[in-house]
Amino acid sequence: MAARKVIITCAVTGSIHTPTMSPHLPVTPDEIAGQAIAAAEAGAAILHLHARDPKDGRPSPDPDIFFRFLPRIRQATDAVINITTGGSSAMTLDERLAAPLRAAPEMCSLNMGSMNFGLFPLVERYPDWQHDWEPRLLENTRDTIFKNTFKDIEDILERLGKGCGARFEFECYDVGHLYTLAHFRDRGLVEGPLFIQFVLGVLGGIGPEPENLIHMKGIADRLFGRDYRFSVLGAGRFQMPLVTMGAILGGHVRVGLEDSLTLGRGQLATSNAEQVRRIRAILEALSLEVASPDEARAMLHLKGGDKVAF
Repeated sequence: MAARKVIITCAVTGSIHTPTMSPHLPVTPDEIAGQAIAAAEAGAAILHLHARDPKDGRPSPDPDIFFRFLPRIRQATDAVINITTGGSSAMTLDERLAAPLRAAPEMCSLNMGSMNFGLFPLVERYPDWQHDWEPRLLENTRDTIFKNTFKDIEDILERLGKGCGARFEFECYDVGHLYTLAHFRDRGLVEGPLFIQFVLGVLGGIGPEPENLIHMKGIADRLFGRDYRFSVLGAGRFQMPLVTMGAILGGHVRVGLEDSLTLGRGQLATSNAEQVRRIRAILEALSLEVASPDEARAMLHLKGGDKVAF
């Protein structure tokens, strides 16, 4: 399973963090495009992208907003563009799929199950907010569920996988999600090499302890053998330690302001590229090579950047 070269994914903005939390979080199409391009120049082979309302920074599924930055990123870099199908728990499935269905990207994220996705503890950290929607969105996660039923996953695989030729970053927030993925593999709805993102540290999913990463990898090894590649996402302050551990274990890495706003204890990251440069330096210090976008395409059997619709 040891990777000859390590793929760096950069998750540029996401839908978890809000403008109050960091002045460096990209919100407008210009900011998202600029930070994505800089992250690719710093060494990210894959760019994982969400959109936000440019007026107030709230998460948005609007394809028109996506198309204000997708072509610019593609023109400026050869990075693989990975569009979210997760969006946020406040969006319907059709809303979440609107942009990727129009864009037909090489890759999309796919959360492997419905789950509690608790962001409400963040409300207590900030006494004042730039926008009224921020604490409301976070507090609402106390009593909402991120929904991806078996039927939802089937629809995503059919409409984006079979229909658009996209392959997937399978986001697994707990051990049960690995068994769900194996179920779809056994039914012939997905095929290897699978690209599995182990997600640790989100409230409602598996915790960020190192032994949990070992356990997730052990289960995946048993279920998928040599027919998968794995990457590691550590939420918040666990980002750099866990992704470094993942690389040592033979996996790939994901960083970015979607997952963590900091570069180190008490130090806000000033850009996505700064986090990419940090993990690249760690990888190279470990004598690991960073994969280019084309090397990532070959490893993950992607259709190619010339076959997208933007």
